[in-house]
Amino acid sequence: LSLSPQEPSLYTVKAIIILDNDGERLFAKYYDDTYPSVKEQRSFEKNIFSKTHRSDSEIALLEGLTVVYKSSIDLYCYVIGSAHQNELMLTAVLNCLFDSLSQMLRYWGVLGGSGALGGHLGVMGGATGGKNVEKRALLDNMEGLFLAVDEIVDGGVILESDPQQVVHRVAVR
Repeated sequence: LSLSPQEPSLYTVKAIIILDNDGERLFAKYYDDTYPSVKEQRSFEKNIFSKTHRSDSEIALLEGLTVVYKSSIDLYCYVIGSAHQNELMLTAVLNCLFDSLSQMLRYWGVLGGSGALGGHLGVMGGATGGKNVEKRALLDNMEGLFLAVDEIVDGGVILESDPQQVVHRVAVR
């Protein structure tokens, strides 16, 4: 048995998942066929939720995968990579997604519904700089979430880790 190092790869992210506080899927994007069917994906999501929703840590190794996560009010955001993946890179993706959503929802909430993401004030603390994304605001602005995720990761390859750039690119669209 030889332990050779893994070949470096740009394909670092296996999935990005957002669950509500009951463990139900709000958003999931899988970038490979680790979990090819929706049934397997849902089972995996229930498993990571049950292992992480009462935990204060930010990283877990589960089913041979590295899972970094963050919770906010009534949401759980997960970025999943392989077991040998650098946790700091996955955490950079997670923080970029979280901060981008926070800024976008706060910005469009302050505008009172004008712009592409319209509507509900999506950050607790409003214009005062809170950083807690909440479920209702996210559901009201799903198109912004889809655009942000596509700006951050494409096909499992990390494209951007600066939330300011992501917010700018989403606003341009």
